[in-house]
Amino acid sequence: MSTNPNLKSPFRTKSVEQSILDTEEPEHGLKKSLSAWDLMVFGVGVIIGTGIFVLTGKVAKENAGPATALAFVAAGVVCALAALCYAEFASTVPVAGSAYTFSYASIGELPAWIIGWDLVLEFALGTAVVAVGWSGYVRSLLDNAGLHLPASLEGPDVPGGHFDLLAFILVLVLTAILVIGVKLSARITAVVVAIKVTVVLIVIIAGMFFINTDNYKPFVPPAQPQTGGSGLDAPLVQLIFGYEPTNFGVMGIFTAASVVFFAFIGFDVVATAAEETKLPQRDMPRGILGSLIICTVLYVAVSIVVTGMQHYTELSVSAPLADAFKSAGHPVYGGIISFGAAVGLITVCMILLLGQTRVFFAMSRDGLLPRFFSRTHPKFRTPYRPTILLGVIIAIVSGFTSINELATLVNIGTLFAFVVVAFGVMILRRTRPDLHRSFRTPWVPVVPILSIAASVWLMLNLPAETWLRFVIWMAVGIVVYFLYGRKHSRLGRGEGMTANPAREGR
Repeated sequence: MSTNPNLKSPFRTKSVEQSILDTEEPEHGLKKSLSAWDLMVFGVGVIIGTGIFVLTGKVAKENAGPATALAFVAAGVVCALAALCYAEFASTVPVAGSAYTFSYASIGELPAWIIGWDLVLEFALGTAVVAVGWSGYVRSLLDNAGLHLPASLEGPDVPGGHFDLLAFILVLVLTAILVIGVKLSARITAVVVAIKVTVVLIVIIAGMFFINTDNYKPFVPPAQPQTGGSGLDAPLVQLIFGYEPTNFGVMGIFTAASVVFFAFIGFDVVATAAEETKLPQRDMPRGILGSLIICTVLYVAVSIVVTGMQHYTELSVSAPLADAFKSAGHPVYGGIISFGAAVGLITVCMILLLGQTRVFFAMSRDGLLPRFFSRTHPKFRTPYRPTILLGVIIAIVSGFTSINELATLVNIGTLFAFVVVAFGVMILRRTRPDLHRSFRTPWVPVVPILSIAASVWLMLNLPAETWLRFVIWMAVGIVVYFLYGRKHSRLGRGEGMTANPAREGR
């Protein structure tokens, strides 16, 4: 038992060497089976979802016009700044848990707990929201085929609905797949991503033949005052500084960027699989940055095509791509797009669930949550206990709950994680300059500071109501930490501490 007084502080840090050493425990280590290609597939699989099929038209019509392509570029730059920080951490600390683990090694236990608590909510709500969205697409396809579910089993968002059977079943099936093994998950994801990307490429290539260049005029429409909400519905930046975002014009591009940013959410989930990667020092940066670049290119191309096919003022908000093809006299593409969206959401749901279970597993292994959940399956070497627990809970939530209003919590949670990771990179550079870093974030501290500033700006553009819910969730998390986590922390008890981690790491 260690007598180091620093271990009594809630800001005690866990050495990188100790984090890596914990992954070698037979009953608490995960199987290494993923390659850079698998990680890239995971990234593309979780990033490309309803955003590319829905947000493009909504943002073009309401915020930026044809300049939506520039909004995607701006949002991609914000994510790239964060991705560079994630890449350094994931290759230096190849341990499950993503931002939670990175924070534990750089800032301290309490901040790590807060970000872990944040990620558990982010991934849980994200999984449930996507499952409900997938259910809606599948019901639409079934209706087109003349098949109909009983109204009571179509979910609470449908009049007369009580239980979303399809969303419930989807989460349970994906839970079983994740228990069997992450490599199986990667193979299924690869097939689904191939279908999804093919559909996106069909949209881009086919749409190019129906572009009318007159629809690009003006490329940046004149600025218009934004009719924002009031009270808690208004963006926080408006309530604090009186700044009112505008639609269209140059500033409208950045307003649009704060919206389309949410289409990129998910690339950070790749970092949660660091412990299951064969060569994380080499492959994590490739997987994180590669998937982000691919998706940014696809997003920009789709936005250029859809605003060229139909004038931005005439675009549909609910199904812009499908309706754009209908306006060009080719409705068959609408069915292809709906099919691609339905299939594509399967991987989004599965990878978000994978990310959540890995964060939960890492927190359990450190003793901040019951250690019962940190034992891996004797055959599959997967964290089957938290996977089953969380899978069942999320299945029930997605079956019974209308959670559209809570979806923005996913966004603020992601941005908060970006801020913490960027801050952690700067801290660890100062406290552990001796660490070998196979990938180094360039221009430190400039890039992390820019990442923090960009993420905070997007957070400020979220409604005050979202901030209120986020603060309440964080407050509950702090209470749980002091009632349970701090007392049961393995680090606080001095369990398994290396004598001289700095030296052992060399």
